[in-house]
Amino acid sequence: MTDTLIKVDLTQSPTANENIHNRWHPDIPMAVWVKPGDDFILETFDWTGGFIKNNDSADDVRDIDLTTVHYLSGPVGVKGAEPGDLLIVDLLDIGAKPDSLWGFNGFFSKKNGGGFLTDHFPQAQKSIWDIEGLYTRSRHVPGVSFAGLIHPGLIGCLPDQKMLDMWNKRESEFVATDPKRVPPLCADNNPVTAHLGKATGAAKAKAAAECARTVPPREHGGNCDIKDLSRGSKIYFPVYVDGAGLSVGDLHFSQGDGEITFCGAIEMAGWVHMRVSLLKGGMAKYGIKNPIFKPSPITPTYNDYLIFEGISVDEYGKQHYLDVHVAYRQACLNAIEYLKKFGYSGAQAHSILGTAPVQGHISGVVDIPNACATLWLPTQIFDFDINPCAAGPTKFLDGSIDMPLSPDLV
Repeated sequence: MTDTLIKVDLTQSPTANENIHNRWHPDIPMAVWVKPGDDFILETFDWTGGFIKNNDSADDVRDIDLTTVHYLSGPVGVKGAEPGDLLIVDLLDIGAKPDSLWGFNGFFSKKNGGGFLTDHFPQAQKSIWDIEGLYTRSRHVPGVSFAGLIHPGLIGCLPDQKMLDMWNKRESEFVATDPKRVPPLCADNNPVTAHLGKATGAAKAKAAAECARTVPPREHGGNCDIKDLSRGSKIYFPVYVDGAGLSVGDLHFSQGDGEITFCGAIEMAGWVHMRVSLLKGGMAKYGIKNPIFKPSPITPTYNDYLIFEGISVDEYGKQHYLDVHVAYRQACLNAIEYLKKFGYSGAQAHSILGTAPVQGHISGVVDIPNACATLWLPTQIFDFDINPCAAGPTKFLDGSIDMPLSPDLV
């Protein structure tokens, strides 16, 4: 029987667990050690550590202290791992905690985190999704059901001191270009809310002062939110410190490409069964700077899509040069407007795009001045026909059901 090396108690605070951390720093002690070839299970909190509740209020999404996230299980030390190696991680299986068969999706207030479409959805909202075996439904977003593609939104290895210093320098310089921006250009490092696993004393104080937030993806992996890193995936991580220091968390039951809702996907507590091995000197052998991976062979089977196009002209009519970020935003906004014709609110449509297995594609980056991005919406996830027809859209909803909305922060 496979050993569960890290366990979490969802009735307890993650800060009471010394095998959990919410920052990156090379001096965070290894929580456990394994050997190449070992397989093991790690349990995880949801990324907020249980702050978001299964209820019909979005006040928790509005009020969360985002300096506390993400809560990660680890680091796992791998014996024999050295800087320059590749750590090979096989994701053997992933699931929800049996005592927590639900997840959440939400939009942060623009004044507290914001998101991809924050100018259009500036107030906090959330939807709760019940996990029913392979499938999920939401009482807040009726008329849609889909199979999950469970994956860790965040997985990566510890940086060394040189890499950490580089991250802090480039991100602080970036923030200095517009220090009063709302939402900010980068997540602030608040030493007070840093939870550093087994670190103690002077080492803990040093790590808290220097550590990097877990919010963005970086060279080591981290918060990449790649929905295809599911069971059966194989990931090759660059190793920067002795032992590698592998950590994982931020599990998603399902997610659309881009995780456009930011408090995105269907966030859940769960467990990951993985196996690790080493490719000695693999970084130099293969020219690896960022992780590479092989996707899961198990994906939800949807083969009929409506594809929404966006170009790099923003919603205010401003021309941008080959900007795929703007183009994908336009594709998402176009899909939201389409779904509203069937009775969904803008928030419900936004939540569908963030949680369902939609595909995002960069479709063109050479035809100046407009990049083209597309969003592929699977039609089979709906309980009704969303395809265009001569009769026009038939409203599925009458507006009586919507997602909880909280007043903005004062």
